[in-house]
Amino acid sequence: MVEALREELADLTASVRAFLEWHAATGADGLPGHPSALHEALGASSPDGGPPAPRRAERGFAGLDAPSPPASRGGSDAAFAPPAQRSDAGGASPPQPERRSAAASPPQPEQRSAEAQAARPPVQAQRSPEPSPRPAVSAASAPRATAAQPVTPEERVTRLALLAEEVRTCQKCPLHEGRTHAVFSRGSPLSEIVFVGEGPGAEEDLQGEPFVGPAGQLLDKMIAAMGYPRDGVYICNIVKCRPPQNRKPEPAEMATCSPYLASQLALIKPKVIVALGATAVQGLIGTTEGITKLRGTWKLYKGTIPIMPTFHPAYLLRQPSAKREVWSDLKEVMRHLGKSAPDRG
Repeated sequence: MVEALREELADLTASVRAFLEWHAATGADGLPGHPSALHEALGASSPDGGPPAPRRAERGFAGLDAPSPPASRGGSDAAFAPPAQRSDAGGASPPQPERRSAAASPPQPEQRSAEAQAARPPVQAQRSPEPSPRPAVSAASAPRATAAQPVTPEERVTRLALLAEEVRTCQKCPLHEGRTHAVFSRGSPLSEIVFVGEGPGAEEDLQGEPFVGPAGQLLDKMIAAMGYPRDGVYICNIVKCRPPQNRKPEPAEMATCSPYLASQLALIKPKVIVALGATAVQGLIGTTEGITKLRGTWKLYKGTIPIMPTFHPAYLLRQPSAKREVWSDLKEVMRHLGKSAPDRG
């Protein structure tokens, strides 16, 4: 430990000697170059035999941090005074700028600012605020489509009349080339039940009205058996023009004409659709199954309107034994509508 103290004292002495040499070389006045200042810096006793001055070696070369020495130790207080407080008497030389050790000199404002910045904890990079998450939209809070305003009976009749006039002049497919009349519909547009057939035959083409030939007369009897007057139901077809030789309509012809049927059903909004024959079922729901398999089994038109497939009246004219099955299908329709029908053979 003694050896360490000796090394420390030797280093301090060398620093003081270097300072005194610099002081002598520069000729600075008022700096603590007097031997008493050296003794004070080293913590020795004062020249007058008083107690030793406090040691300040813990702060490095503390002589420059000490208070200004008294005038009796060389120099003058005027040397440390601002220029405005210095006396002009005695022809004192202009003050030299203070030269202090960088280790002991007080930090300048710029230096203090830099040190303060260094002492601060690192600043986190400022992130842009994240967008607030959108509140989840539940089915209950989601906006609902406004229900369409109900069509009055007068509006329904007017719109169907305008649609019938459009069909009368339609030339969208080749069927119009051989027609006498376009056949739109017959019956009440306010009916709760709609019968849909395949297409006009020869008699229908001549009169411009569906189901007026022998098959139509049988259909009228079926309607009457259900408790409806002849024109108390609405009757229309998949296609509005007669196919040549009463052939089955082509898929392209059915597709071209289907918007007319869709508009009719959208305006009437029936409670039940009776599909007469396989072509009618195909035109309504797109299936290609045979009518024998389909009949008597409920289907849905656009997921909303029940469809009862059954045999076409023209088929019944060729196969009268199938009338019992058709009547069974019609009674099922009556039950769906909350009505009763007499039991017939």
